[in-house]
Amino acid sequence: MLIEKSQIDQHNSDYQTSHQKRFDFIKSEIPQVEDVIQKLIDFQIAIPSWALGIGGTRFGRFSGGGEPRNLEEKIADIGLLHKLNQSSGAISLHIPWDIPQDYDAIKNLTASHGLRFDAMNSNTFQDQKGQEHSYKFGSLQHVNKAVRKQAIEHNIEVIQQGLALGSDALTVWLADGSCFPGQLNFRKAFQNTLESLQEIYAALPKDWKMFVEYKAFEPNFYSMTVGDWGQSLLFANKLGPQAYTLVDLGHHLPNANIEQIVALLLMEGKLGGFHFNDSKYGDDDLTAGSLKPYQLFLIFNELVEGMDAKNMNHTKDLGWMIDASHNVKDPLEDLLQSVEAIMIAYTQALLVDRKALQQAQEENDTVKCQEILQNVFRTDVRAIVAEARLRSGAALDPVAAYRKLAVRQELIKERGAVTVATGL
Repeated sequence: MLIEKSQIDQHNSDYQTSHQKRFDFIKSEIPQVEDVIQKLIDFQIAIPSWALGIGGTRFGRFSGGGEPRNLEEKIADIGLLHKLNQSSGAISLHIPWDIPQDYDAIKNLTASHGLRFDAMNSNTFQDQKGQEHSYKFGSLQHVNKAVRKQAIEHNIEVIQQGLALGSDALTVWLADGSCFPGQLNFRKAFQNTLESLQEIYAALPKDWKMFVEYKAFEPNFYSMTVGDWGQSLLFANKLGPQAYTLVDLGHHLPNANIEQIVALLLMEGKLGGFHFNDSKYGDDDLTAGSLKPYQLFLIFNELVEGMDAKNMNHTKDLGWMIDASHNVKDPLEDLLQSVEAIMIAYTQALLVDRKALQQAQEENDTVKCQEILQNVFRTDVRAIVAEARLRSGAALDPVAAYRKLAVRQELIKERGAVTVATGL
């Protein structure tokens, strides 16, 4: 399915009058609105190839129909998202779920949708068909050197595939750890993992980054070999200047202060990027901003302050990606909602009066500090985000346009009512 510009224009004409009223009001209140809009136009969020189908749990999975059956259809789906919001201009591939058969054809298809390739993601948390050694007891940490070698070679292969596609980063997330006390020697597991990562790091092209992702628990429930940001930072520091920590918002224990983690990693120059989602209990993979929108804003508050302090480019110097998978929502609608929530939080963070906040902090005026942040958070900035979309040629209301154009119904007609996205 393709969405034509005329369809977007028709949708926008239906919303133009009410949007203009809201935008004129917020514009009168915010003198720097034009600078903010340009930053929003430039800001792009990568969509993961595995988020385009219905997700699931270990209890079951319920197909939604019209799911992408191959990489080409996944790219087409992200093209639809980008057409609707002009903020989803990149795709992050998971290998081996999404190995291209023809690299040039895939690159051309991606470019035709106005997309680029973001970070590549390796997989040593599953055993693949025909795999010689099992990852049941770990991969890069495994006590058997042959298993470690197999996992190392897989990651290097993913780098080579990324090179062929124009990617410039590798994300390494490890399920490695232990479920029971005494099962694992923690020091040996760390050392084995470091030596494995060093071999992968040595294969990085000069202009690439390696993101070391951490997770507090699951699938191992006693220890994770890269279990928190401190362990990830240890690895990144030992590996070298091309290695960074990647923060997944769902990969923390409940009530972790993620905004403080972000601030310190930025200070150390070791924050590589983000996986956006939301959670109530753990790694719930819920829509970004659906449960904790204030936390998302506070995270972006630290991101904007920290990046500006280091003169970083908001668009290019960190990796921005959604990482979510649902069992009950249309995944394309969910991704549109997540992108919207991220753009709203980013907009609010751009509006924080930094000088006033710094003065209040230096005066220990805790009430004033709270007022500055909460007043911005309570400001309805949706018209600013919508105006950025309008100027980019996207839909004023992407979810409404998606439903008006009956995108899911058209995809079901094209692909069938019972389809399963590859890799799920």
